[in-house]
Amino acid sequence: MAKYILALDQGTTSSRSILFTHAGRIKSSAQREFEQIFPAPGHVEHDPEAIWRTQLATARKAIKDAKARAVDIAAIGITNQRETTVLWDRETGEPVSNAIVWQSRITADLCDRIKRDGHEKTFRRKTGLVVDAYFSGTKIRHLLDTIPGLRKRANRGEILFGTIDTFLLWRLTGGKVHATDYSNASRTLIYNIRKLDWDDELLKILKIPRAMLPKVRDSSGIFGETDPKLFGRAIPIAGIAGDQQAATFGQACFRPGMIKNTYGTGCFLLMNTGSKPVASKNGLLTTIGWGMGGKITYCLEGSVFIAGAAVQWLRDGLGIIRSAPAIEKLAATVEDSGGVYIVPAFVGLGAPHWDADARGTIVGITRGTTAGHLARATLESMAFQTRDLAEAMQADAGVKLGRLKVDGGAAVNDGLMQFQSDILGVAVDRPVVNETTALGAAYLAGLAVGFWKSTRDVTANWALERTFKPAMKPKQRKASYADWQRAVGRSRNWIQR
Repeated sequence: MAKYILALDQGTTSSRSILFTHAGRIKSSAQREFEQIFPAPGHVEHDPEAIWRTQLATARKAIKDAKARAVDIAAIGITNQRETTVLWDRETGEPVSNAIVWQSRITADLCDRIKRDGHEKTFRRKTGLVVDAYFSGTKIRHLLDTIPGLRKRANRGEILFGTIDTFLLWRLTGGKVHATDYSNASRTLIYNIRKLDWDDELLKILKIPRAMLPKVRDSSGIFGETDPKLFGRAIPIAGIAGDQQAATFGQACFRPGMIKNTYGTGCFLLMNTGSKPVASKNGLLTTIGWGMGGKITYCLEGSVFIAGAAVQWLRDGLGIIRSAPAIEKLAATVEDSGGVYIVPAFVGLGAPHWDADARGTIVGITRGTTAGHLARATLESMAFQTRDLAEAMQADAGVKLGRLKVDGGAAVNDGLMQFQSDILGVAVDRPVVNETTALGAAYLAGLAVGFWKSTRDVTANWALERTFKPAMKPKQRKASYADWQRAVGRSRNWIQR
């Protein structure tokens, strides 16, 4: 019998592959970073071939390190950076350009034009999203508009669109399957989350041919099989979900009202809202969590564009740390941030502000400010931005946050998790397996092939590693958050277009 599920976790800065056991524990893992391409301020791109190479290499290494064979793997699950857009040639499989990354603001002007034309309410009502450069639809339009001859080729059915999951699925199956799941489709700005179909009115507004678009399927179900040449035999690909929805599934947030926050390149707070979409009045997104067994689970989501990416900036841009994990030790050299606040609006602000013209701001610097203060303020910015999302989510859902499940790379930082608990005033629960994004993809795939029998198995596997409880006095919490809000105000509307 097969012993493992292989999860492919294709992220914004690295590709990772993890083999999970039936107990939901990690048997082996492999990870590789790839280049971030910045053609201009606020523009972010990836080389799709680099994504494919690193993802395939890590999958093979994870299998090798576990001394496993393809026959030992029951299925593959895919989870991915969402909204990042790839267009490729149907015949050759070659990308027509670099991928436009979810962080990129290259279509901000186009989004403004759509709003001026009076289409924003239509998009909001049908997709649950705001009109913003974050999402895939305007990225597709940009590529079709700017690459000579591409629109004509797309109209003839020669060009395919996909988010990263779709591109990987195409490559893994040797070009046999062009599909995505409900969660990724719901992030494109052209998918009707109520009718569960690509929306012809929105496609017309954005001038996107329907022939480019993948089929949309349940998040848990067999999409196809890998080309036998890749791993020695064909392996079923049986689960796909966007990274944040996968993490919500991996955290066993199966009941309406359950909330998790992921600390990755960005921060993403999701609440399960059940079988019906809840419209946000406070700057959040209504999105599909997953589709399974023909049933749809919806979520409310708050998206922060820059979280862990700010730590990379300290490492690569300022050079004050040599590695991302070193930030915890540097931040611990000071008792607090010394009144310094960093608003990492490097590519604008996401939820609940949706300000494409905001830019990064550091306030409160004095002659006594040290690298330690900057490190601490950078970590605290993740917690403050999460509180911004939590405030909006509580207002939308009409419920008070009781406790928060956390995951992602930065969630291993004890100081950050304690400050998160302090600034929210609620308990923060960190699981034993922190890689819940990959784990969620594994569960979706494993459930489809009977490796796990039901979501009860997922809930039973979830295990608490540590709970952080608030220690900050209410008066201090209130004052600190008020100063953060003032700092955010300084970063707003900085770019004049």
